[in-house]
Amino acid sequence: MNIEEVREYTLSLPGVTEDQAFGEDILNFRLEGKIFVCLWLGGGRYDMKDGVSRIALKLSPDRNIELRERFSAVTPAYHWNKTHWSDVYYEEMDEAIVKGVIKESHQLIASKLPKAIRLKYLSECD
Repeated sequence: MNIEEVREYTLSLPGVTEDQAFGEDILNFRLEGKIFVCLWLGGGRYDMKDGVSRIALKLSPDRNIELRERFSAVTPAYHWNKTHWSDVYYEEMDEAIVKGVIKESHQLIASKLPKAIRLKYLSECD
């Protein structure tokens, strides 16, 4: 996947909004105001690993461990809680896996919303 495909897919999920609360080099994707994916746009203070494109996303601690053990393109997230967030170098991974972890992150946030709101998003994601 390229950067535009990541952005388009993430925005296609139900209820997603985007903003740049952390500066011009990061797009934040939110569900009901809760960030679930950050897309690095390149350059700036978050440039690392020789400018390789990445997203940071929130997953369960166990899932983060599993993905990091399985894929060298998944690492603890830079500037985020490393237990709950991972950096995913999406250009180095299969598109289906990248889309799967983005959707998984979206569903994790949806699952923690108040019941009336949660049901709306979880039913749309199935």
